[in-house]
Amino acid sequence: MTWLVVIALILFLASGVALAYVVGAGAVLAFIATENTRYLAILPQRIFSQLDVFALMAMVLFIMTGEVMNRTGVTRYLIDFSMSIVGKFKGGLGHVNILTSIFFAGVSGSAVADAAALSNTLIPAMREQGYTNRYAGAVTAASSVIGPIIPPSIILIFYGAWMQVSIGGLFAAGIVPGLLLGLVLLLANAVMAHRQDHPGGRGTEVPPFMASLWKAAPALLLPVIILGGIVFGVATPTEAAGVAVAAALAVGFIYRGVTPRVIWQCMERTAVLTGSIFMVITAAACAAYVGSLEQWPQQIARAATESGITGVPFLLLINLIFLIAGMFMDVPMALALLVPLFGPAAVAQGVDPIHLGIILCLNLTMGLITPPLGGCLVVVSAISGENYWKLAKATLPFIFVEIIVLLVITLVPSISLYLPRLLGFV
Repeated sequence: MTWLVVIALILFLASGVALAYVVGAGAVLAFIATENTRYLAILPQRIFSQLDVFALMAMVLFIMTGEVMNRTGVTRYLIDFSMSIVGKFKGGLGHVNILTSIFFAGVSGSAVADAAALSNTLIPAMREQGYTNRYAGAVTAASSVIGPIIPPSIILIFYGAWMQVSIGGLFAAGIVPGLLLGLVLLLANAVMAHRQDHPGGRGTEVPPFMASLWKAAPALLLPVIILGGIVFGVATPTEAAGVAVAAALAVGFIYRGVTPRVIWQCMERTAVLTGSIFMVITAAACAAYVGSLEQWPQQIARAATESGITGVPFLLLINLIFLIAGMFMDVPMALALLVPLFGPAAVAQGVDPIHLGIILCLNLTMGLITPPLGGCLVVVSAISGENYWKLAKATLPFIFVEIIVLLVITLVPSISLYLPRLLGFV
């Protein structure tokens, strides 16, 4: 009977049905296959218990914040500020691309949003300066991975809600790994700039530092407002997200980008994204419930223990599973399905849940720039007009260095846990 469920899921996926519907239907069929149909009566209550999480309200508000900032011209000022810092180096616009992603990460919290915003602005500018369209797209896609790691991060909120982990602790934990990832990408771009003789150098004209800093200051202050309120205990993540929406609107007025039409578009897009995420949560809640009834997490933990895969090897195995899942699945869906299965097993082996959250979210986010699906690759390919598979090939060197960073963060937990410990979250 179980094999019939698996076959049905494969057929549903092959037909192009949305993943949330496939998972939800598969979960209901799994109840029947495992003879747990008597529990279907309380499934609605189980679903609402998963949706009724205070932290998820912060996610909605941060989506709104990102939408407001994306539509009010903030990217242009962040690019000018980045150009004033690294524009004179060899491969300057590549550095600007990565540095802007670091700054923009503190605003949007979304890899796909970063990829879309920077593809529209920086890829044409890089082409005009003499970069190949393929390399411009590759560095844009690769740097977008920074977005969900440096707070505020929508997927870290999602993980915290599932694992009942402090959102403030997760935000604090993402700062150092995110900056480390950005630094390594800057070094990789510098190496390729000299090997491939990219444009840029001493003679390049850059915006004045103080003037660009002054213009970018309102946008740069937004992450400080968000993180300061959460990390120092002044506000809960949800309260800080509400303040962030108000601050984003204020910044938008400063940049003269807020209009009634823009506000309506931001609200409409936020509602669509929130609805799609809640559909994912609903489907995943069904799957997680049948998994808990069948004790799948306990079976995974027991199988790992009996096979001798514990400690670091088990953590590396989870890395591999989540990295592969990120290649094929939406990040929220992968988190919702896999975290309840592997999260408790990893924590039972002594892995800190905050450290686990950072490495799992980085794994899944890297899947966004990895074939065969690669959401960020799809966005950059569509906007730049570059062939998807050629773009994916050009991104491989960046993926390689990001995997090295992932392994370092996995093997050295103090990189993620230093700030949370310093601030009392651990």
